[in-house]
Amino acid sequence: MATQTSEVTRGQPAAVAARPPLTERDRGRQTELQRSWRRFRRYRPGLVGLAFILGLVVVAILAGPIAPHSPTEVQTRLRGDAPTREYPLGNDSVGRDVLSRLIYGTRVALTVGLGATAIAVTIGVVIGATAGYFGGQVDAALSRVVDALMAFPTLALLITLAAVLGPSLVTVVIAIGTTVWASYARVVRADVLSLRERDYILAARASGAGHARIVTRHMLPNVLGPIIVLASLAVGNIIILESALSFLGLGVQPPAASWGGMLADGRAYIRTYPHIAIAPGIVIALTVLAFNLLGDGLRDALDPRQRS
Repeated sequence: MATQTSEVTRGQPAAVAARPPLTERDRGRQTELQRSWRRFRRYRPGLVGLAFILGLVVVAILAGPIAPHSPTEVQTRLRGDAPTREYPLGNDSVGRDVLSRLIYGTRVALTVGLGATAIAVTIGVVIGATAGYFGGQVDAALSRVVDALMAFPTLALLITLAAVLGPSLVTVVIAIGTTVWASYARVVRADVLSLRERDYILAARASGAGHARIVTRHMLPNVLGPIIVLASLAVGNIIILESALSFLGLGVQPPAASWGGMLADGRAYIRTYPHIAIAPGIVIALTVLAFNLLGDGLRDALDPRQRS
């Protein structure tokens, strides 16, 4: 016994020695993740997009310490002032610091983008998986709901919901999340329809597995890749929708800072104080581009036809 203990101590730490060995499934999962990461790294624009998004996350979390001024502090003597050393992006039409409002607006953009995407993915996956798995009348009824939703112009539907529910951050997240899930439902439905007749699904049914277990354990993991790619590409569009609602006065309400609201504020002064609208416009464009580049990289990384 002493000999065995000394051998374990010499060879490796006791905590490592006591760790159970990896199963074949765990090794295969790690290997696939490593391959996906290598494929993603080969697409350099995707890495740039990922770095930019991570930078936005850091800015949103540390907005208070990073922002040089309060986003709601009004300096009437600095109304419309051009960029200076103290105010690198200038001041808006009422004298607030544009840079500080951009920094705090990052929180709103990411909250809406990620929150609405999470809601849309959840609704779309549930409805798409239900329609594809059960088929028949269930599929026909849910497909008609999806078709009806996609027939409405998204922005017009959002404006109606925001006007009915009242403008606020929570309203924007819920309104966008509950109106853009149709594309996820279609993708999941198509994939589940092709998966439900596979041999391993039939074997799971024969073994007595319930519907919920078959869908969650055997089907959804196989459609996760396309959903992740679609979601990453959609975040940028959701940020644009939030900006449009704020621009129309139906999004986040003043004095809270949002990129769309800053664009709306600068619209009337585009000839005299163009910097008010230019700064948020550039940030919105770069953010949408970063999410699109990330989505392209994830598409290449998660495509099973790719080879390392």
